[in-house]
Amino acid sequence: MASKPTSFSIQLTLMVVFLTTQVVLSADTPMPSDKTQLGQWFSNNVKPLNNRKGTLDSQLVAAEQGQTVIKPLNNRKGTLDRQLVAAEQGQTVIKVRQDGKGQFKTITDALKSIPNGNKKRVILHIGPGTYKEEIVVPNNKPFITFYGTPGQMPTLTYGGTAKQYGTVESGTLSVLSDYFVGANIIIRNSAPRPGLNTVGGQAVALRVSGDKATFYNCQIYSYQDTLLDDANRHFFKDCYIQGTVDYIFGSGKSLYVNCEIRTLGDSGLTFITAQARKSNKEDNGFSFVHCELTGTGTGAYLGRAWFGYSTVIFSYCNMDNIFNKAGWSNNNHKEYDKTLYFGEYMNTGPGADATGRSHLTRKLKYAEVQHYLGLGMIEGSKWLLPPPKV
Repeated sequence: MASKPTSFSIQLTLMVVFLTTQVVLSADTPMPSDKTQLGQWFSNNVKPLNNRKGTLDSQLVAAEQGQTVIKPLNNRKGTLDRQLVAAEQGQTVIKVRQDGKGQFKTITDALKSIPNGNKKRVILHIGPGTYKEEIVVPNNKPFITFYGTPGQMPTLTYGGTAKQYGTVESGTLSVLSDYFVGANIIIRNSAPRPGLNTVGGQAVALRVSGDKATFYNCQIYSYQDTLLDDANRHFFKDCYIQGTVDYIFGSGKSLYVNCEIRTLGDSGLTFITAQARKSNKEDNGFSFVHCELTGTGTGAYLGRAWFGYSTVIFSYCNMDNIFNKAGWSNNNHKEYDKTLYFGEYMNTGPGADATGRSHLTRKLKYAEVQHYLGLGMIEGSKWLLPPPKV
């Protein structure tokens, strides 16, 4: 005869059922192939802070009561960073207004007012207008948000070039700190489009080096080297990015969702990406999902190899008829051919035609691309929150 279940075994069974349920609820769900379902996917996977604190609080309560809490790895991945929760619970808003009706007239002065080692979310509510500044968010000032009002988006602009500053330091906005959020901001490098023989004409609009940076509804303009996706994890949603050569480049580990990527390809070679993964030991790459690839000209490339392990994937994207048939380039480094990871999955539009595609192209299967379709690629469930409202 089987023995009766003990009180402990009943509690353990209930705990297993509870934890299993939690794993299902917090699992990283890949984006759907149907773009009309993207909004629902986002709201299901990126919930407001108040809807997510309960999980963390219940764990703390259990711990304080002397309970043993056994959490599976997948469930732990879904828990917001504790320092982020603490930061978001103590927000401060600083108004930046050119007309003098805010605390500061310039973004740079507002940033200077934030103490080093800041541990609370500080929102710079930037009024409409054009702010001609070279702006650096230093690495010792995390949890900063640049927020513009939709319909009255401010423009941040500067004209730095590689010839003057070096490419990396030429950015109009350089984000070196962690947990940065940009929302409803226009970022522009006003330097002229470099000619074919121009030396040092590269001009970065945005450089992002800090970890866990998010950009919602931002517009980013330049020509060569527009966006330096420099290092660490980033998320871009509903953004517009425009350029000519290598205009999304760097060693970032980034997810681009529902963005318009516009190539100005009227003359000369044009490349969207130049990703900088250097070895199979590095964990970085760019994933573009449900993006619109638009532009001018007919000779653009999806990407070229900056280093031997460059990793770029386009999935569910709509591609205009602006591309060279080959699509990808090893940048005259045949030795890179076996290690590059240039992937395409279920893209549409005339530019997605596989006829004549380079041998570098990986036509991915769902099992291969799944990792690049969800927040798990960037561990986003630990740090992503919906767009701010001020």
